[in-house]
Amino acid sequence: MIAALYVETNGCYFGLEGVDPWDEKRDARLYAGPHPVVAHPPCQRWGRFAAGGPHHSQPRRTPGDDGGCFEAALSAVRKYGGVLEHPKDSLAWSRFNLAKPPRSGGWIAADWEGGWTCCVDQGKYGHLANKATWLYAVACNLPTMKWGKGEQRIHPRALELHGYAKARRIGMIGMVGGKDKVKIRNATPPAFRDLLLSIARTAKPITKTQAA
Repeated sequence: MIAALYVETNGCYFGLEGVDPWDEKRDARLYAGPHPVVAHPPCQRWGRFAAGGPHHSQPRRTPGDDGGCFEAALSAVRKYGGVLEHPKDSLAWSRFNLAKPPRSGGWIAADWEGGWTCCVDQGKYGHLANKATWLYAVACNLPTMKWGKGEQRIHPRALELHGYAKARRIGMIGMVGGKDKVKIRNATPPAFRDLLLSIARTAKPITKTQAA
């Protein structure tokens, strides 16, 4: 059994055999084992607009103020094994003294807790856009993945209407109509989900001495 923490209600982790999904209603901060985890803690307070949006009219926020979600996810990975994902350049890596992985890929030691970290692009696993992601794993086999930056994707309609330079700035998701941009940007592609689950399934039991 794998516990999938901080996942979307009725999202891609629901309905899978051997997966116990923890959505917002269950509050993954309360997870107390014993199974390895795949953790997707909220990233809004750890990224580029951690203090709020680009417009002055939007309320200011405190970077890292996520109600303890990332800290709880990190603790769960260290206690029970598994893998955590967050966007590339997440401020959480500095806050919790984790080494920043190279953009080119490959696993490196993340800390003195037995953790390993790497950078991988979800665009190579089915995401609509290039989405560089940092992983943190403990007590797992560390697979070779599709390393490196994904190829630039240009929406053909944007290219037709605006030319290369502006189409590149708009990006693939920028051409999505309606109110689904955030949902699509945040979605985990099934192939990437399966990759994370496969990593967590290799987790070895962590002794109390290791978890201390």
